[in-house]
Amino acid sequence: MKLTSKGRYAVTALVDLARFNRDNPVSLRDISLRQGISIDFLEQIFSKLKKKEIVQSIRGTQGGYVLNRQPNEIKLTNIFDAVDEKVKTVQCKKESKKGCNGKATKCLTHNLWDELENHINNFFEEKSLEDLITKKTQERIHNGH
Repeated sequence: MKLTSKGRYAVTALVDLARFNRDNPVSLRDISLRQGISIDFLEQIFSKLKKKEIVQSIRGTQGGYVLNRQPNEIKLTNIFDAVDEKVKTVQCKKESKKGCNGKATKCLTHNLWDELENHINNFFEEKSLEDLITKKTQERIHNGH
């Protein structure tokens, strides 16, 4: 199971945005410089996030992006869905009549991987952007930074 860089970067960029967008919109250039993610890649990601109404763009010289909802209302699953990221641990389609290996039966370990996929998706459903911001702040306080 692997999240692509698109999913990981989307979460990272939104955590950055949530931490800095208290008063003003945040530019993709600033996120790019702070997080080391290319502007082109951020533009692709934010285009999808905007379509799913997770962020909105503000035009003008002080323009940029702001969150469209409160950080505690944005679940990690919302972010992954917006950027077409899927957490899959099985190769087969669950609704398919064919099994994992193209035969009529599921592979021997299918149920194990299927259960893991459910755990992972539930984990992401329970975590919000707020959780990540709070955790980061607590770590800085705890480590004296």
